[in-house]
Amino acid sequence: MTQQGASASFAKVGILADPQLAAQVREEFAAWLRDHFQLDPEKSSDVLLAVYEALANAAEFAYVGAPEPGLMHMHAAFDPGDGSLQVTITDEGVWRTKDESMVDSARGRGLPLIHALSDRADIDTTPTGTSVRLEWDHITPNYSSELR
Repeated sequence: MTQQGASASFAKVGILADPQLAAQVREEFAAWLRDHFQLDPEKSSDVLLAVYEALANAAEFAYVGAPEPGLMHMHAAFDPGDGSLQVTITDEGVWRTKDESMVDSARGRGLPLIHALSDRADIDTTPTGTSVRLEWDHITPNYSSELR
C-alpha cells in the first residue's frame, strides 16, 4: 500500500495463480477497503465479489495446460478527484474461448457477474495475457485513515 497525496492504492504483484491465493488476496483487499473507504454493505459486497471473480478466473483458467502455475497481479487505486475506485487484475496466460467441452450449467457466470457488479468493466485479451479493469464511482474515502 502506498500513499500519494490524497490517493490510496493497493497492489499485489507476482501472485501464483492459485485459487487459495486468490481468496487470500481477496481478504487482504477487503481489509484495505474497510480501512480506506466508507462503503455500505451492498457496495462492499459488489466490489469484493467482482474482484474475486476476476482473480479466480485468472487462477483457474489463464494457465490451463501450462507446465507450472503462472502469475497474476492486482492493482487498485482511488482517484479522489472523481471519487472512483479502479481495480485491475492481470495475468500472463492465454484467454480461452468457451467450447463444447467446457459446457457446464453451473459454470460460466463469472464474466456476466463482473459486468453486473461494477460500474464499468473492460477485458483486454492479448497473446501475452489478459487484463480485467473494473471501476466503481461514488466511492467515499474514510478520511480518518488518511488514505495511506
